[in-house]
Amino acid sequence: MGPQRVSIETTRLRLAQVVPCTEAEGPGRRFAIWFQGCPLRCPGCCNPEMLPFEGGWEAEVDAIAGQVEQATTSLGIEGITLLGGEPTAQAAGASELARRVRATGLSVMVFSGFTLEEIRASADPATLDLLAQTDLLVDGPYLRERPESHRRWIGSSNQRVHALTDRYRIDDTCWSRPNTLELRLAGGELRVNGFPATSAVGIWRRPREARPAESS
Repeated sequence: MGPQRVSIETTRLRLAQVVPCTEAEGPGRRFAIWFQGCPLRCPGCCNPEMLPFEGGWEAEVDAIAGQVEQATTSLGIEGITLLGGEPTAQAAGASELARRVRATGLSVMVFSGFTLEEIRASADPATLDLLAQTDLLVDGPYLRERPESHRRWIGSSNQRVHALTDRYRIDDTCWSRPNTLELRLAGGELRVNGFPATSAVGIWRRPREARPAESS
């Protein structure tokens, strides 16, 4: 089964979470965007609350691009990371956002539960366009029986890292550094993101429902 796009307008995205600046979701400082909804159901998924296509909130690509621009100026980010959820399920909006931020010199990293071969075989032009706008791709489903213990930012050992442009190198030492966990407390809500262990991976929040992160 390859990526299938859900019927969300090109200029709108359904998101689960946004972190304007993180060092736990790819090389350097990155603006991380978690998509709401995934057609896969990997056992042990670290973000089960992001699997349904219901939930989260809708955001205009313009609004998210504006937040990325602000983060570039105020926080010194070097790129965006798209994960979830499944970015290819909203490929039209995701590719539009990726194209816009790359035009400003930022990089794009994508985490997908589909393999590179499955994505390339997609009949959806938007999915192929998203791939064309991607500098780094981490591909493949999460397999909880095969946890990754040597590569940073990777959930299970079957998953691969593809440098699709010359922006990054797979043999960079950053991939072998220890994983990090980031905690943020704001308005009585604890948010966690990163890859510390199989028992505490990804992002979650308590006690209030998901809502957009503050851009500041």
